[in-house]
Amino acid sequence: MEVFIENIVTYALVIGFIAILFYFYLRKHKKHSQATKKKIAKAKELGFNEPVSLHPVINYDICIGSAACVAACPERDILGVVDGKAVTINASRCVGHGACFHACPVQAISLCIGTEKRGVELPHISQEFETSIPGIYIAGELGGMGLIKNAVEQGKQAMSYLASKLKSKGSTKYDVVIVGAGPAGISASLEATKRKLKFATLEQDTLGGTVANFPRAKIVMTSQMELPLFGKIKLSETSKSELLALWNEVLSKNNISINEQEKVDRIEKHEDFFIVQTDKNHYTTKAVLLAIGRRGSPRKLDVPGEEKEKVAYRLIEPELIHNQKILVVGGGDSAIESALLLVDEKNEVTLSYRGDTFSRCKPKNLERINDYSKNGKVNVLLNSEVSEILDNSAIIKLKDKAQPLVIENDLVYIFAGGILPTKFLEEIGIRITKKFGEAILKH
Repeated sequence: MEVFIENIVTYALVIGFIAILFYFYLRKHKKHSQATKKKIAKAKELGFNEPVSLHPVINYDICIGSAACVAACPERDILGVVDGKAVTINASRCVGHGACFHACPVQAISLCIGTEKRGVELPHISQEFETSIPGIYIAGELGGMGLIKNAVEQGKQAMSYLASKLKSKGSTKYDVVIVGAGPAGISASLEATKRKLKFATLEQDTLGGTVANFPRAKIVMTSQMELPLFGKIKLSETSKSELLALWNEVLSKNNISINEQEKVDRIEKHEDFFIVQTDKNHYTTKAVLLAIGRRGSPRKLDVPGEEKEKVAYRLIEPELIHNQKILVVGGGDSAIESALLLVDEKNEVTLSYRGDTFSRCKPKNLERINDYSKNGKVNVLLNSEVSEILDNSAIIKLKDKAQPLVIENDLVYIFAGGILPTKFLEEIGIRITKKFGEAILKH
């Protein structure tokens, strides 16, 4: 009888202990859920809840709330867990790493482009990166994958698919012409070399594409990637110059040359081959891989005076600019980072943005621009639009004021994003579609 009573007491203690653990477990998760809900409310208040590019969408019927996606995300507070299910918090800050997609143990995450309300125009491509024109492929930013790591992976994959479909017959000079020498184009060029294909890589600007146009000190990569013929590259923080040096090294080692400063004007299909016409030459090829960016053509403000010499759409060497009055236009990372760099070079900077908050920038940039603004280092004008650019100033309209501002300036830098080269694609015959929350990566 005593043994029986002892067993009952033991069982009761164990059950009680488990109950206490379960209570604290639930209490901890309730506390985390409440904290996440507050972050979501704050994100909605600041306008950070609406995605602007590639972003995760969670299937709540499958999600088990493991938080593996939260732990895997290289950014801060993009994802969280509420009541046992993963949720997006600051969706506008997502840059499409895809780490959450790969980390989810139950495949409950898809990576989507656009939303139900806000569509994003993209060229129509198959899962093998082939466009509506057989033989023409697209990889990288133009296809919706703007992150360097993803663009590198797509360039490699697209070249692999393309190579498997190449016909052995034909009298063209090249197997494939690669248009663009950014992350996707470089990766594709290395993969083409690996597969012993005859190819030419054309770049309208310089090696690196969009990356080459970043400010010199800008961090451009924060996660591991793998380059064909080189292997894995794991760098926690990489500057533009370091990344460009790495690409130059691997291209040089494999005797790959890039035709820089050569712009493609048109691509014509002739039965079973293509003619790629540039401003310098023409190329006959069996296939074409377009690895051009969406920012190749900067979006303009279309205001009087925008054609003046003092207006630019990229900042290349901020360390050479001093003691100038400068107007920076835009609200994304490029605009904010450029404004900060110019201030650090002892310039007087005004940052004009049409929105009421910086909802499209990284947390670190938001923190810094708010700090600079508070301390009077940058004159931040929200809810403002440039209406005219004059020789020594610019006229800016403010949303809540009838009287426009006249801002004196020596230089104007415009970062209003890039325009999809729709006309160029449509002339080739490539179909453009608008994506309203469509999954680009799904299990």
